[in-house]
Amino acid sequence: MRILLTNDDGIEAEGLECLERIARTLSDDVWVCAPAVEQSGKGRGITLTEPLRVNRLSDRRFAVTGTPTDCVVLAVNDLMADARPDLVLSGVNRGHNVGEDCSYSGTVAGALQGMAFGIRSIALSQSLERFHDEVRAHWETAEAFAPAIISRLLAQTWQDGVVMNLNFPSLPPLLVKEVEVTRQGFRDIGEMHAVKRTDLRGRDYYWMSFRGTKHDHPPGTDLRAMDEGKISVTPLHIDLTHAPSLHDLKGVLGGAPPKTVAA
Repeated sequence: MRILLTNDDGIEAEGLECLERIARTLSDDVWVCAPAVEQSGKGRGITLTEPLRVNRLSDRRFAVTGTPTDCVVLAVNDLMADARPDLVLSGVNRGHNVGEDCSYSGTVAGALQGMAFGIRSIALSQSLERFHDEVRAHWETAEAFAPAIISRLLAQTWQDGVVMNLNFPSLPPLLVKEVEVTRQGFRDIGEMHAVKRTDLRGRDYYWMSFRGTKHDHPPGTDLRAMDEGKISVTPLHIDLTHAPSLHDLKGVLGGAPPKTVAA
């Protein structure tokens, strides 16, 4: 099995080292194509207004001056053109990707691009207690459980257009007792805000942040699974169509287009 690895934390991230160890329990044909610098929060962004530079670090390892999506596109279409990967693994992200994180996560985006190529793809993230430099993620937890979970997922038949989103709780392996198949949850959007600051020249600037407010998340969601110290496995897809609204609107806007009536 040929495996492509990418991430959004950058080519030198600890989580990518963890992912390499996970991948090598599954195959000895492992390729890495990851951003040269951190691309967190870039979602499915692609680089259109400047060239992409690829630095070949070794025979199967590449750093790209672009986003996770750029990395997967380049790897599949060019760097691995002799034989496409059978599996794309994206991560392991430093911090979980649950709830609305999934819509702007570069980690999830890397997996989505693999899916767009018709390749089975999995995003992996390791939850943190808090985002501070001195806080080390429990990489050993993702490493302990991911290989068997991935193997079991690969043994199943996936529907078209689906990626798997794996999130590991911020606990050591011995304290993790359960895996839960979850749905995507949603937080209070008020958690995201911009912190206003002033630079040394007296000019204002803003830093995007999250308040980290505690909530009682609904059972069955990826957010609740993280709260309860469980491993979360969520099947995601890119279809953003809201089916109930589609049905309702067909009765209002179906047929000939309405004409504007002059006031």
